[in-house]
Amino acid sequence: RHPLATFFHLFFRVSAIITYLFCDWFSNSFVACFVTILLLLSFDFWSVKNVTGRLLVGLRWWNQIDEDGKSHWVFEAKRVPTIAASTEAEARIFWLGLIICPVIWTVFFFSTLFSLKLKWLALVIAGISLQTANLYGYIHCKLGGQKSTSRVTSRFFVTADVPKRQARRIADDRTEEHGKTGTR
Repeated sequence: RHPLATFFHLFFRVSAIITYLFCDWFSNSFVACFVTILLLLSFDFWSVKNVTGRLLVGLRWWNQIDEDGKSHWVFEAKRVPTIAASTEAEARIFWLGLIICPVIWTVFFFSTLFSLKLKWLALVIAGISLQTANLYGYIHCKLGGQKSTSRVTSRFFVTADVPKRQARRIADDRTEEHGKTGTR
């Protein structure tokens, strides 16, 4: 049902890994290789977090800052009544790509560390961080996101409206008090 999303879910991940493995063959510039791989990893992070997770498995996660400046992580799981065979295959591809790639970047970390290619270490750590962040977010969605999207969204709007209603009530009370004191 979503062949383009499935393609891009794997394309950026696999391209970053292949570019990391064979970049020395195509370019002598460390900076060009570093930037290319980092861009591929960033495209992958964004596309998985914002597009493919929602389309392929019905999961979403994000961070929001409330009015008090506190950070809240939101993990959503959309309830799907029936899953077609193609959607189930896409879900498997999604989860396999999500799990295998951080393992590959971890292997790259140890090989980079033990071969003393320390200039690549920052890139490999960035790869592990971005891949693991998506994995953590989606595992948390899968295990803890039992609420439907509509309930989470409606709860967010209700709680976001509470401070406004309280402020209006306080303002109304002050107006009434001011009106009472002005009549004396």
